[in-house]
Parts: sequence; C-alpha cells; structure tokens
Amino acid sequence: MSRILVVEDNEDLAFGLRKVLEFEGYEVEVAKEGESGVDSARDDPPDLRILDIMLPGKSGFDVLQDLRTRGHRFPILILTARSQESDVILGFDFGADDYVTKPFSTAELLARVRALLRRVQTGAGATAGGRGAGAADVMTFGAVEVSPVTRTVFRGGESVELTPKEVDLLVALFEGRGAVIGRRELLKEVWGYGNPSVNTRTVDVHLSELRRKLEDDPANPQYLLTVRKAGYRLAH
Repeated sequence: MSRILVVEDNEDLAFGLRKVLEFEGYEVEVAKEGESGVDSARDDPPDLRILDIMLPGKSGFDVLQDLRTRGHRFPILILTARSQESDVILGFDFGADDYVTKPFSTAELLARVRALLRRVQTGAGATAGGRGAGAADVMTFGAVEVSPVTRTVFRGGESVELTPKEVDLLVALFEGRGAVIGRRELLKEVWGYGNPSVNTRTVDVHLSELRRKLEDDPANPQYLLTVRKAGYRLAH
C-alpha cells in the first residue's frame, strides 16, 4: 500500500483529500504546516507528497527546496492557487514533479497521483515511459550530452541540474528521432496520463525550462522546437 503525505493547512480540503485518497486504497497522513512536513519526511519518507504552496510559517516552496537539498527523491505534487507561469516554474526549479492548480477535479488529481506512483513502483523514472531500454549510452545535440542510464546532463562540459520529469521529457524527445510528438502523446508517455487534457500547460512549462537551461537563446531555440498545432520535436 502506497503512503501519501498531504501537507495542507485548509482543514476542509485536507479532510476531503484524505477521504478521497483513502477510498482509492492509499495510506494517508496529513500535516498542517511546512515544518512538520519536513520532519515527517526525515523520520519515515512517504511514497508521495502532496504539498500546498501557501502554508503558514514555512512555505511550500521552502519545504520543497529543503527536501530536495536533503536528498529526498520521492515524487512531490504541488497544489497551488497561484497559476502564474513564474510560480509553476519556480516549483519545478525547486524539484516538484507535477502540479495541480486549485480548484481541481478529483479525477485529475487521482490521475496524476497514479502516474507519479507508477513511476516509483515500476522504476519508470529511469527512462521516459520505459522506452529507454535501447537508448544510446550518451545522446547529444549541440553542446549538450545526456546519459539516459545515469540521468546526467552536461552542457559544454558543465553539469546541468534537471528535475526528474525534465530528464524524462528530454529522453522522450530524443527517442522521437526528430519526429514531431504531440502534447497528448507526451503526457501519456512521460507523465502516464491515461486520458490527458490538451488544456494543461505541463508540457509547455517543462519544455520552457529545458530551453532556459540548455539553449543558448531560449527565446529562439535551435533544438527544442515547438511545431505549431502539432507538438514538439528535438532537432539534432
């Protein structure tokens, strides 16, 4: 049975999340503020953490950064009422694996929870959706080198810190061999969504971050390309 820690100060929302998740068969614990959430991770790390951003005392961003700095690699799904792209990108920068914007549907939340836990249970994080078994030891484009096996990325010989999902997305694009991959396909392949919504900006935000970290001019990318009304591709 997977264990989920919900860090949420809104008692009604926390109660509702707990009941929904327990009904799905998960073991659920609730923390009402950030510091206790960090402490619980140290004592007995959960399989997944659902983390509100706007918490009293230690904010969700602070908790996220603290956990990743301490080396905790369990998946973290952030809940936020702040849907601005800058806030979402900041969450990914600190190590979030996915995010859901309030208000949200129960079906969407459960789909994302299942996808993140599936990655942990099957080891899917080691490759993008499991397709990487035949991947080359090192993939390259421009000055960038990616090792799907060790999940390390170098640009011009310097190590680049990517989040787990950024690595998964990059490998998926590599394995597309220059072909255009649609948003729906990437959401299924990388995030494990069974019936993804094309309205979500999850892929867009992750691709924007990859460009910021790997392209010389993120506003005019040479390699990580968007094909209007079709999807995305990696130009080698």
